[in-house]
Amino acid sequence: MEDILYWLWMSDVLGQGSPSTGIALARYGGARDFYNQMRAGLRPDFMSRAAMTRARELEPADLSGRLADCEAIGAAILTPEDPDYPRRLRGLPDLPLVLYVTGRTDCLNGRRYVSMVGTRRPTPYGRRACGEISRALAEQGVVLISGLADGLDGEAHKAAVDCGAETIAFLGTGIDKTYPAANAPLREEIERLGGAVVSEYPPGFSGKMQGTFLARNRLIAGMGEVLCVCEASLRSGTINTVGHAEHYGRLVMAVPGSIFSRASEGTNALLADGRAHILRSAGDVEQLLGLASGADLWQNDPGDSELPDLSPTARKVLEVLGPDPMYLEDICRAAQLPAAQVLAAYTELELAGAAVPGPGRSLAAAR
Repeated sequence: MEDILYWLWMSDVLGQGSPSTGIALARYGGARDFYNQMRAGLRPDFMSRAAMTRARELEPADLSGRLADCEAIGAAILTPEDPDYPRRLRGLPDLPLVLYVTGRTDCLNGRRYVSMVGTRRPTPYGRRACGEISRALAEQGVVLISGLADGLDGEAHKAAVDCGAETIAFLGTGIDKTYPAANAPLREEIERLGGAVVSEYPPGFSGKMQGTFLARNRLIAGMGEVLCVCEASLRSGTINTVGHAEHYGRLVMAVPGSIFSRASEGTNALLADGRAHILRSAGDVEQLLGLASGADLWQNDPGDSELPDLSPTARKVLEVLGPDPMYLEDICRAAQLPAAQVLAAYTELELAGAAVPGPGRSLAAAR
């Protein structure tokens, strides 16, 4: 529990969605090490004046009440040191230092993940496209990721719930709040069926809400192997999520829409500009991910396959890899290993067929 307080402190000092989180971990190690170095006089060049003020005025012990608040609502607290922390988020340059989770945490790793997003004001066409594609993927065992918002976010979660499948919702509010409140019953079903509701913001969060939903969008984009956009206007939070997916190197797919529908202007533009693959059915997603239709998708997850004997270091590296290439610096940070050991693991994993090399000394898990 004591280590968790240091992570809470570091998260509150640097702020949620900050690009400095990845830099801090890469340079200074874990939260306790960062705290000790700050108290020893460290003045990082990436920290704002406001962050430096928070670092001076806040102590880890000041946040101990948050542990009781989370226990009271049954929320787990995950940090990058926790085995249940989503591996797909560990390599993000702006990774969350703390995640608050209600529901079950075991759905956050070891599955195949598809993010499904779209407008909050969908047309009947958009609702049908999102519902049918989401339902087909959920029936195959894919875990759908979305934001529990009005419109197509809710449609994706509902499709999974209707199948009795796990789904993961990322919030832009404190973990104890559901926005919109009308989706509280849907949230209860997500949790009851083994899914998870996740937030960077603690119970009783009273900070400014400006920007929290846009920060949330990066987690939706980062968690999925592919981001599916069912319907979106040209300027929207959905297109913001697409930007995060592109930044992280995630695949993007978009449902084509009517040229007469403003709700499809964003998706049609993504396709016209070559920023997205065409999405006409769940089969398009399966093909892009290399999944056989009707197959047991759990067997396609690199973490679940039978592996030859690997060294402890190679196994640790493999745990942080996903289907998208990760660069050496990101792997070192996520696995908390020095570069020399990671490079040695590269060769071992490639020879074992457990990983494949990519550009610029990057590495990805073999499918």
